[in-house]
Amino acid sequence: MGIFATHSRKGAPAEVVPDAPAASRGQTLLSARFEAVDERLAAGRDASAACAMVGREMARDGADLGEALDGLRSAYARVLGGEPDYRAVRALGVAWSEETLGYLHQLSCEDPLTGLASLAHLRARLSEVYRAAEQGEHGRRESSATSHALVVLDLPVPVEETVWAGAFESTMSLVRMAESARTAFPGDETICQAGPGRIVVLARRQDLLAQRVGLLRDLVENQALGTGRARVWIEGLPPYDDGAGLLLDEIARS
Repeated sequence: MGIFATHSRKGAPAEVVPDAPAASRGQTLLSARFEAVDERLAAGRDASAACAMVGREMARDGADLGEALDGLRSAYARVLGGEPDYRAVRALGVAWSEETLGYLHQLSCEDPLTGLASLAHLRARLSEVYRAAEQGEHGRRESSATSHALVVLDLPVPVEETVWAGAFESTMSLVRMAESARTAFPGDETICQAGPGRIVVLARRQDLLAQRVGLLRDLVENQALGTGRARVWIEGLPPYDDGAGLLLDEIARS
């Protein structure tokens, strides 16, 4: 008996108002999604198009494929008393997969707030640099250590009275840092976040690197966060790709 059941007095008939468990409400909502499928099946018509529509809608709402297939099976059992046919299962599954893939293809490796790439993306870019150096342009072998370098920008994490205030100030500081880094390196350099208050830029050495690092220092010198000022320095790349991965790990952890 649910929590909304009315207790009867002795000698009086019991009046019960059943409650709706969460599972029951969920099943009702799931059934509502398949109304168009129900109608097609009841009319004896092909339900493939309706199944595809439901598959797309459920993918957009974040439902997994298993949940969608369970709903389809319930619809067929409810209307026809049997299992869904191949065409219906295929239509729903293909539509769900295409909608999910479309969403994944739109994802970016950049943070939408700061515009900074992920550390994993920087790692992949470094591997590309090492492969290009091994092949060499126009048949000339090149060294990654002499062609590129990492520029590290670091700001102390603020100490605030509340956790929320500290997190907010850190985020806003990171946004300002990202803007400064992009101003100093406006080209195709890879700029990523490597920690709560740290940004790393993969830049070419011959592209006025010293001047750009100096500009970056000027841009962030007034961005003090309670305990200290921003630091900017250049990290040289090791001769091999594996060493670059260890260097990135060290930068992210320190």
